[in-house]
Amino acid sequence: MTDQKDAAGSAAASLSVTERVTKVLEKIRPYLQADGGDIALISVNETTGLVEVSLRGACGNCPSSQMTLKGGVERMIRAEVPEIKEVVAI
Repeated sequence: MTDQKDAAGSAAASLSVTERVTKVLEKIRPYLQADGGDIALISVNETTGLVEVSLRGACGNCPSSQMTLKGGVERMIRAEVPEIKEVVAI
């Protein structure tokens, strides 16, 4: 079982930060779409650890969008891509 974990870790390490952020967003997207929203990756600054996204559809003007962004999107991205420090909507 350790070999499988090592292989998974090696595969993740071979992806760029932007690719890893994109993979996390692909996991999150169906939940947002279920509520009539969506999310698009605008940019990833690997130097500062800043990710810029665009919340679209129902997420764009939802009063809970900041909670979704910080409590959901940012938390999940930072858990899987520790190089990321902050996620902001533009």
